[in-house]
Amino acid sequence: MAWFLVLAAGLFEVAMALSLKASKGLSVLWPSLSFLFFAVASFGLLSLALKRLDVATAYAVWVGIGAVGTAAAGMLVFHDAASPLKIAALACIVVGVVGLNLAGGGH
Repeated sequence: MAWFLVLAAGLFEVAMALSLKASKGLSVLWPSLSFLFFAVASFGLLSLALKRLDVATAYAVWVGIGAVGTAAAGMLVFHDAASPLKIAALACIVVGVVGLNLAGGGH
């Protein structure tokens, strides 16, 4: 259950970042409000997960989901530049997060 919370928190982090981009510096009302909602949801779910998981691993997984998810969504939604090197770097993040998780981080 705790890992599901981390996954959901990471997905909310992606939504938070996309909302922040759409808010144009918090100057557009609805994306700004959705940014606040997703931020509270993401941190709230992460804090619940940390009751059962090691902070280092859970935080790394959360950040990894957010970083890779946001980069991928930016490429798809906002047409951010994509290159083989950028995709390889994102794959390295995924490998690192999986490695941390396999090394043991849950109770």
